[in-house]
Amino acid sequence: MNFNNYKTELFYDEYFLDNNTCREAVSLVVDKINRLEKGELLSRQKAAEKAFLNLGITFNVYSSKDGREKIFPFDIVPRVISSEEWQIIENGLKQRITALNLFIDDVYKGQKILKDKIIPEDVVCSSEAYRSICKELAPPKGIWCHVTGTDLIRGDDGQFYVLEDNLRCPSGISYVLEGRQVTKKTFPQLFESLKVRPIEDYPAHLFNMLNHISGKNSESPTVCVLTPGVYNSAYFEHSFLARQMGVELVEGRDLVVENKFVYMKTTKGLQRVDVLYRRIDDDFIDPKVFREDSLLGVPGIVDAYKAGNIALANAPGTGIADDKAIYSYVPEIIKYYLGEEPIIPNVPTYVCSDPKNLKYVINNIDRLVVKPVDGSGGYGMIIGPRSTKGQQKEFIEKIRANPRKYIAQPTISLSRVPVIARRKFEGRHVDLRPYIIYGEDIKVIPGGLTRVAFKKNSLVVNSSQGGGSKDTWVLSNGNYTGEENA
Repeated sequence: MNFNNYKTELFYDEYFLDNNTCREAVSLVVDKINRLEKGELLSRQKAAEKAFLNLGITFNVYSSKDGREKIFPFDIVPRVISSEEWQIIENGLKQRITALNLFIDDVYKGQKILKDKIIPEDVVCSSEAYRSICKELAPPKGIWCHVTGTDLIRGDDGQFYVLEDNLRCPSGISYVLEGRQVTKKTFPQLFESLKVRPIEDYPAHLFNMLNHISGKNSESPTVCVLTPGVYNSAYFEHSFLARQMGVELVEGRDLVVENKFVYMKTTKGLQRVDVLYRRIDDDFIDPKVFREDSLLGVPGIVDAYKAGNIALANAPGTGIADDKAIYSYVPEIIKYYLGEEPIIPNVPTYVCSDPKNLKYVINNIDRLVVKPVDGSGGYGMIIGPRSTKGQQKEFIEKIRANPRKYIAQPTISLSRVPVIARRKFEGRHVDLRPYIIYGEDIKVIPGGLTRVAFKKNSLVVNSSQGGGSKDTWVLSNGNYTGEENA
């Protein structure tokens, strides 16, 4: 099995140029795979899949008819990003997170950006993610978005674009870390030869950030990971991160608030908690403040947060920057707060609450991707070129009924990378979710979750709809060691 018959077709291919010449960054990978004995690559793929099974790397699909829990699909051929390309991504993400943090702080404080009419006030205040209660909050160290997963895509021009921001409870990092361990064992000498930048220190960076925002004078604050429980789609990740950091994994029922302090129930009595890395959305975190029917959160925790007795990552209210309508204004947000042009551009976006945009979207829905501003997982959207007239008509009615709920973007042909499909290589579309930790400084983990649309010709990379992942290898400067026996 080799790349000799691989077809690049009409998309930007991250491995090969149009004349089937491999790109410099992947030349060693291509050479290594082409030199493997017949059947060797498939054997390594099966070994990787068995490793995922044994490690219990799973996710839950709530709509699945044949059982919720699934093994996370994984392809062993790595995605490779050069050091020069990564430097642009890293700089762009640091710029973006700095500006978004300033925006969130401003929205819940002076609202200067709204008064200066950079963003329409009704766009912000009508968002389902806008929390007026957050005007009373002051996050430790002034940091709102401690952990971010920003989704990037690569277009036909080879340029990376930001597709969306995920600032509430971004998931997927456990698959990145476990996938790296599998590929290092699959291609050990190749991995060393390419000088791939490490990602194994992510849990340490996460733990250091949580300690940084603790606000406690002690050098050893009590940190916990707050999970909705075993039935959550990302429970594997919650338990994984807790283990990696050496902290307790707790549910809302394990915690209690007394005198505006948060305590964990233990066999030895109550133990004070200083920091919670929460994997629960705002709606469910405190039934006294948000949803009264929530059984997942901790009654009174917002009061403890207001009093400065508990640190929460991410801070309540960060979801305002997740809103896809707000996303369309991020270039203006960057210019407003930093006085800089965006390093990584947005995908052009039409906010349907704007009458001119609404008219354009309705007239061109057959050429656009339309999605809800609060959606995720690839659900609730329509891909115009791949939809029927009936589907388009039905979706137009939804947009007209609630324009604020939708945005539209042009259909972009995502870049492709080779995957193992039916004993040969075929190109599949991918995106990339790098992870950013904002603590004492901003750290961008070199790599991230490359999500793969394993269904042929599909643009939907979400695991719940048939997608999987690859390991993302970011090369160091001077990446080749000259070793021939990789």
